[in-house]
Amino acid sequence: MSLDKGLNTGPNTGLKRKSTIALRVVGLGVLVVGLAAAQMYRKRVNTATEVASIDYVLAEEQPPAGNRVRITRSEEEVAIKSNSMPPHLVGLSDAERTPRGIQVRRVAVSVPARPEMEEAPTPMQVGWRFGVSVHGIMFDPLTPQYWKDQPDNGWNYNALSGAVELGIDTNLAHTSREGVYHYHGIPYGLMTLLGYSEKAHSPLIGYAADGFPIYAVTGRVDGEVVQMTPSYRLKSGTRPGGRDAPGGGYDGTFHADYEYVEGLGNLDVCNGAFTVSVEYPQGTYAYFLTSDYPVIPTCWRGTPDASFMRHEQETAASHG
Repeated sequence: MSLDKGLNTGPNTGLKRKSTIALRVVGLGVLVVGLAAAQMYRKRVNTATEVASIDYVLAEEQPPAGNRVRITRSEEEVAIKSNSMPPHLVGLSDAERTPRGIQVRRVAVSVPARPEMEEAPTPMQVGWRFGVSVHGIMFDPLTPQYWKDQPDNGWNYNALSGAVELGIDTNLAHTSREGVYHYHGIPYGLMTLLGYSEKAHSPLIGYAADGFPIYAVTGRVDGEVVQMTPSYRLKSGTRPGGRDAPGGGYDGTFHADYEYVEGLGNLDVCNGAFTVSVEYPQGTYAYFLTSDYPVIPTCWRGTPDASFMRHEQETAASHG
């Protein structure tokens, strides 16, 4: 007796057999898709512990819309509203060419018109923006990426370490998942637009969330234009390792790889210093963007305005 004849014991056996095979194939397909999805999910878990070179996206394309910004000043505050479109060329990664890429979004923030320094600095937390440029583009030194995707472990990835691929362009910027273009470093395109020269005090780049001005690279100290240098360095030794911390040497992959050393540079723990500028001829405390870490400050000397919380910006953007 053949195997086929042994199986064909009823009038509908052929149909049942085909259905069974089809179900098995479909089931196998679902299993494969499920495993693939699980594998993709696992790949999204960040476990990198070393710096890597960044393949910067060349900023050579026009944004999808022109920059629109409005700055109004009162006795109490300075209000900045924009459409989040930069005034310079941008680099668009493949992901940013999708409908969820760079988008027109309404940004509305405000800062104190007369900021005051507090006794102790206020550290930044993920979910806040440090400040805003004079054209309404946000500055954000932090990322939502953590080692093993566990915020509680405190090992937040440094956006400019290259450990996590973020599609950063040559303005040291990219877009958020909400389509908001923002800076993670020195905005070279903006600085060129503002006429920056290393032989002069930096033009006004923007405002921090606490109201103090933001400049870049060069300032005036004791009457002379000098390069502003941070007071941070890499820690010596190796990270703790184990289940709750990455291993390997302190190489700049994470913000926690660095330590502040007072007096190492001419800037304080918040990358700030007293300076005299065109905008502030009597002098002011100001923050500086620097070539070396932290690049964008990660704390404030004043009290940050709640409008710089990312949730507040997203709410405003959703109505724009």
